[in-house]
Amino acid sequence: MNKKIEHLGSKLLIMLAGILWGCMGLFVRPLNEKGLNSWDIVFLRAALTAVFMAVILLVKDRSLFRIKLKDIWCFMGTGLLSIVFFNLCYFKEITITSLSVAAILLYTAPAFVMVISAFCFKEKLTGRKVLALILAFAGLIFVTGVLGGGEKLTARMILIGLGAGLGYALYSIFGRYALERGYNSFTISFYTFVFAVLGTVFFAHPGNVFSVVTANAHSLFLSVIFVLISTVIPYLVYTIGLKSVENGQASIIASIEPVVATLNGIIWFSEKMTFGVVIGIILVLSGIILSNIKSKELS
Repeated sequence: MNKKIEHLGSKLLIMLAGILWGCMGLFVRPLNEKGLNSWDIVFLRAALTAVFMAVILLVKDRSLFRIKLKDIWCFMGTGLLSIVFFNLCYFKEITITSLSVAAILLYTAPAFVMVISAFCFKEKLTGRKVLALILAFAGLIFVTGVLGGGEKLTARMILIGLGAGLGYALYSIFGRYALERGYNSFTISFYTFVFAVLGTVFFAHPGNVFSVVTANAHSLFLSVIFVLISTVIPYLVYTIGLKSVENGQASIIASIEPVVATLNGIIWFSEKMTFGVVIGIILVLSGIILSNIKSKELS
């Protein structure tokens, strides 16, 4: 019973992470209006998250700072190959194609996670998982409105978009490796963003970021809340959730993110609620529910 409760709690934590990531747009737009470009915002997320995590480790347990040199590749994986590579591809993608197409290609991530996890962690690639993935992906197509857009995709667009999806998926993979080596979720999050800072500093304008964030109390408050809600809390709870939830299942559960982002756009930015969006939300939720039904419950 305790294991069942823990497993359910882990799923809820992963869903919470997806919901919080889906709220990112509520902060990105105001920060962009204050003069920060996309890479500045990524750098801000990484730098402030590293600072927050350092403070938490200092208060919680300083021994959590310790990592073995032979394991550093795990954190380079989550920080550089996942966060930096994913953002580099994703931000490039949204400059050469529509946001909806970029979002669809980004959310090929669960497929990458399932396939890689099958090889690396011996997770079973069941028919139920594949069906759940198809439902969730079909839902995302409806949610983003990519159907009927008439947009022609080039090989370059597809490859860069798939690169974003792969980078997004790699956090689950390298995060799992770090967990299996006994590292605390706080340690993983801290070093992930330390390496993310090292990677993003070459694309951002740190001086401009500092000027904007410290311009007034409102900017500082907005930046702090943004980092807490869109990064610190979701990455922590997602990593904790990976302890008892398979990578493939976790990635499907987290696909609630674009649904939440769409709903936030409708509620806060007067974006339209179309029939396609409704169908898409139902399909995504169906995929998430299916991924959480045990096989024996389907027989």
